[in-house]
Amino acid sequence: MRRALFPGSFDPITNGHYDIIKRGIKLFDEVVVAIGVNSTKNYMFSLEERKQFIEDAFKDEPKIKVVTYKGLTVDFCKEIDADFILRGLRNPADFEFEKAIAHTNRKLSTIETVFLLTAARTSFISSSIVRDVIKNNGDYTKLVPKSVRVK
Repeated sequence: MRRALFPGSFDPITNGHYDIIKRGIKLFDEVVVAIGVNSTKNYMFSLEERKQFIEDAFKDEPKIKVVTYKGLTVDFCKEIDADFILRGLRNPADFEFEKAIAHTNRKLSTIETVFLLTAARTSFISSSIVRDVIKNNGDYTKLVPKSVRVK
């Protein structure tokens, strides 16, 4: 089975993430969306909310699993038998950052990183922009899947 791990904090999941995941399931037998737990970060949404947003967005897609994890991504890949890490690239800065991580992961393991370019219609969206729109009472609904709703 060709299993890919799509790691992130997903605070919240955006339409950009959604697009990468949907395109990833065409390449892999299973995409595991893995929400990393980082105790030093302050999140807008709880871990449970973030997980629910993703599960609801993909409730009709059996090739997608949603999990949480702690520690190194490559260690978690080994734990779940994933040979690939899936990442989206929005711009050259993303590429430089992700390239360094991919090289490090290859040094630590045999895990390959697969990069997909974001769609032009979503390339400007980031979770931090979405959080800023939400904090300032803007219309965030055009930037995220329907499953993401602020109470």
